[in-house]
Amino acid sequence: MTIWENTSSNRSAVVTGASSGIGQATVRALRAQGWTVFAVARRAERLEAHAQETGAIAIPADVSNQTDVDSLALAVAEHGGADTLINVAGGARGTDYWADAVDEDWEFMLQSNVMGTMRLTRALLPSLRKVHGTVLNLTSTAALASYEGGSGYNAAKAAQSAMTQALRLEEVEHGIRVIEVLPGLVQTEEFSLRRLGNQQAADNVYAGVEQPLTADDVAEVIRYAVSAPAHVNLDQIVIRPQAQAANHKLIRTGN
Repeated sequence: MTIWENTSSNRSAVVTGASSGIGQATVRALRAQGWTVFAVARRAERLEAHAQETGAIAIPADVSNQTDVDSLALAVAEHGGADTLINVAGGARGTDYWADAVDEDWEFMLQSNVMGTMRLTRALLPSLRKVHGTVLNLTSTAALASYEGGSGYNAAKAAQSAMTQALRLEEVEHGIRVIEVLPGLVQTEEFSLRRLGNQQAADNVYAGVEQPLTADDVAEVIRYAVSAPAHVNLDQIVIRPQAQAANHKLIRTGN
């Protein structure tokens, strides 16, 4: 059996953060391979348009809200269930130093990255255990090395990474594989814009970098990881553009 005979037409995944960026690209990549995909995001109108384009099943939900998570889990079950959960929803907000930390920004990052991942994974674990399924969490290289102005995001992603490692230990006896993908610099429409609040500041993040990663690059790694034979567990995958040797080492043209 080859890697692609696993078999894609019988595979099904819940993908969060599916209305933009890496989540949207992941939905597209899995649908192209024949997966049934439950696309989850807060922005219903945008999500529905993407679902119509790809053939995914749109389920508007905020994974940081327990009521939404309960409804989401029920909807997935009613559509036949899923063997894979891909937690992409999250985000960063602000670049304040700890001395100037904004409570609302930290609360957003902890809710979206940590609590949302916990709540949805907790809700789907019973069904995933029955099929020896897969959980893939998208974290960040921000979990590996902290930086000035990033303490809130560093904290959220480090927590999410630690949770992922614990989940792997807890669920191995249930046949569940747990994968973590940690991207470095990825250029998407919204991530830096949402974090920094204006387009010029967002553009400056990528200025002079010849080939930052794209959402499609990361989605391809995710697709590969969850499509591998069930006995193959890619525990932790760090993906960066070639120009970024480490969080603090990024080559920009002219620098």
